[in-house]
Amino acid sequence: MERKELYVDADQGQGFAKISEALEAAGQFKDMEVVIHIAPGTYRERLEIRQNHISFIGTDAKQTKITYSDGALDIMPEGDKRGTFRTQSVFIDADYFYARHISFCNEAGQGNKAGQALAVYADGDHLIFENCRFDGHQDTLFTAPLPRQEKQAGGFKGPKEFAPRRVGRHLYKDCYIAGNIDFIFGSAIAYFENCELFMKKRTSEVSGYVTAPSTYEGQKYGYVFDHCRFTSDCPDGSAYLGRPWRKYAKCVIIHSELGAHIRKEGWHDWDNKEAWDTMFFAEYDNYGAGAGNERAPFVKMLGEEEAASYTRENVIGF
Repeated sequence: MERKELYVDADQGQGFAKISEALEAAGQFKDMEVVIHIAPGTYRERLEIRQNHISFIGTDAKQTKITYSDGALDIMPEGDKRGTFRTQSVFIDADYFYARHISFCNEAGQGNKAGQALAVYADGDHLIFENCRFDGHQDTLFTAPLPRQEKQAGGFKGPKEFAPRRVGRHLYKDCYIAGNIDFIFGSAIAYFENCELFMKKRTSEVSGYVTAPSTYEGQKYGYVFDHCRFTSDCPDGSAYLGRPWRKYAKCVIIHSELGAHIRKEGWHDWDNKEAWDTMFFAEYDNYGAGAGNERAPFVKMLGEEEAASYTRENVIGF
């Protein structure tokens, strides 16, 4: 596939001043791979990527930031609340998207004031994020698709509310992902390799939950975290590794460092004992103050042979 290079640099006046302008120009090259080089800076833009084979390339994720500040509790012009799935700073509805050295942020604030606030809504197959940062509070990173059914009418209001559901594969490599309540959630097959998952402190007895998968019934894999670091500025024993957004949730954590903020039971069932027989939360060879053998009764501790099957190649195939 041929490649087209585009450049965004608002400060130097070279190329495009806004990332959205470069994305619009990319529409002229739909049969090519379009690589958008983004200079250091803070880009306050709400972006939509709907074209396959788009790449965002920065130079340093701490210096190249895409951010917006929409929250679910915002009141829309028509008078209703914005809702979770209209808050994203960046919406990806495409395949073969690649990002490197980019920060994706939502600066709406804590969930008790702003509600859910997505930095990224990622819906597509073969999505790769390398050396990227995702920063928010509640629901930072949504790994689409949506669950098959909503629990409340209008709960999925947003760009894919009525679209066919399609499970994609995502890779997050050497990334930093921060938040507190369910800050990685959704139904995708997602592999997290050598990432840092930072739990932000909030004024509550429970600081938060790292994951809330909604894996589809019959899907072999959900989330896998391999050689990751679960860190925090929260009090010791105040956070969970995850809870099931839907009853077939799957999340496996292997070879990872778990900080002291992780509670001894590790995982939460979202007060749904009926999900014990259908969800799959598992661990292997984890270490650190938050690791241990006093996990909740529904948690599986894998053996060596079982854990060996959770390779990146097996889970996502790239």
